[in-house]
Formats: sequence, structure tokens, C-alpha cells
Amino acid sequence: MLAVSAVRFDRSDPLAALEVGERPEPSVPDGWTTVTVRAASLNHHDLWSLQGVGLREEQLPMVLGCDAAGVDEDGNEVVVHSVISDPLWRGDETMDPGRSLLSERHPGTFADRVAVPRANLVPKPAELSFEAAACLPTAWLTAYRMLFARGGLQPGSTVLVQGAGGGVATALIVLGSRAGLRVWVTSRSEAKRARALELGAAQAFESGARLPERVDAVMETVGKATWAHSVRSLRPGGKIVIAGATSGADPSAELARIFFLQLSVIGATMGTRPELERLLALCAQTGVRPVVDATMPLEEARAGFQALADGGVFGKVVFTR
Repeated sequence: MLAVSAVRFDRSDPLAALEVGERPEPSVPDGWTTVTVRAASLNHHDLWSLQGVGLREEQLPMVLGCDAAGVDEDGNEVVVHSVISDPLWRGDETMDPGRSLLSERHPGTFADRVAVPRANLVPKPAELSFEAAACLPTAWLTAYRMLFARGGLQPGSTVLVQGAGGGVATALIVLGSRAGLRVWVTSRSEAKRARALELGAAQAFESGARLPERVDAVMETVGKATWAHSVRSLRPGGKIVIAGATSGADPSAELARIFFLQLSVIGATMGTRPELERLLALCAQTGVRPVVDATMPLEEARAGFQALADGGVFGKVVFTR
């Protein structure tokens, strides 16, 4: 079958470690099944895998990809929940210390077929295309959890989203604005700031700009490049919800300001199957759809990886079969 794999690690040139070619059919453990992939979306996680983050040499080659929508062995249209927990784990699977994602211990979704636990299949609403549904399990589910499950934000709150163009950031803008939040965004790119306003952001600022007032919460996925600005943008008692650090970690962390103003720093990782079901229902019922920057055949995956690595993507890149 055709698949997109990491065949080695290369920190300086991740795409040099990428291979698009034939791979064996996935093995199917007890309690698992296969899904014929119709669409799969690209995440920064896939670029990091090419650099060796979360993988070991002995696991190579590894089929990449966390997200997918497709058809199961019984002909049902499904969405794949990519968080793999221990079969004996009960409760929130993102809290399982032994959890992983597809493409970390088990082959991922950038292939004709992917093996997944049966419990990880969620029915795809008929209202959603395969392409739209494939964007939801990682970036959009992360945004949903950041805003509502971990952030606990209420309509009328002012939220700052750092870095307006990424998959999580665009999801935060759309979901937050539709939920009655006042969403402010930052970006170095004037074009991305304009696009963010079109998506529903109330105001857009250059990265690091002084804001008109302090905000109730900051949604942080950038890390070192924006961390100090995030902390300084919060009102006393405000909160940062962090789900990533694409620019690296910040060793200074603004600790004095955090304790003096009694700020809260809240981690968020992916989401649960019930949260994914609610997100799918929300999109089906309200007409909210993921922002897709580009759709291309899986055979052309290298171009999608290059666009993401170059930083020019606004929304999601989707591979189709």
C-alpha cells in the first residue's frame, strides 16, 4: 500500500527523512480493526517525528499521520480518534501515563489503510466531508479542549490566541468566536492577521504588540517566541492554556509575574473520545467547518510537508485517497 513514512531522523532537514512509497499492510492486533483512509490531515507532530521527537531508531520506518477519516471494515464512515491508551485504562485517556498517538508506537494514518483499536472509531456525521472530518481529531480537538474543558471559558471572556495561522490557532478563532468569546490574535504576517479577522477574530495585532487591555486568558501553542508577551497580556487572576511550543521552551518563564499576579498555567493535550464526539456534533449542527489551506493527493505529501515547514500554511493541509 502507499504510505508516507519517516525512514530516518534529520534535525536540520526533516524532509530529507521523508519517504513516499510502498509499505506492508498494517498488522491488526486483537481488538483492533482497519480503516481505509479517505482523508488525513497534517500536523506539526509529523514534522517533529522526522526529527526524532517521540520515536526511536529501532521503530523506523514509521508511517506518519495522527488524523484520518475513512471507511471501516463494515462499510461505516468513521473518524479515527488517535489517542491510544492502555486497554485496561479507565477514564480520561489523555491522563494515561502510557498513552501514545498513532505514528508513535503504531503506524499512522498517511497510508491507504491504518489499524486502530475498535474503541477509537467515531461515526462520521453525514454533514461532514471526509476532508473536514480528518482535520478534527488533533488540531481542532486540542482547541476544543483548551477553550472549554481545560480553559473553562465563558461567553464574553476576552481570549488572546498567539500565532494566527496554525491549525490549532485557526480552530481556536473559529470555535471561540462562535461560542461568544471575544477573540484577539497575534501574527507577524499582515495577511494572516487579515484572514483571522475574516474567521471571526475581534482584533488582530502584530506579534508582541501592546494590547488595549489585559485579557482573561491566553491560548498558547508557540512557546519561547511569545511566552513573555502571553504572561504580560493577562489580567490578574488570568490563565494561560498551553498545548504546544512550536518555537521551543522558554527557560525564563516569567515566574515572578506568574506568582505575583496569581496567574494560572494550564496544560492541555489532545482530547477524549467523548470530546471528539461533541466536536463532531457541533460542526454537524452549526455548520462550523475547519479551515483548510490545501488539499492534495497522498502521493504529493512532500509538498504539504514543505509548506508546513516553511510556515506559510493558514489552517490545515489535507491528504486524500
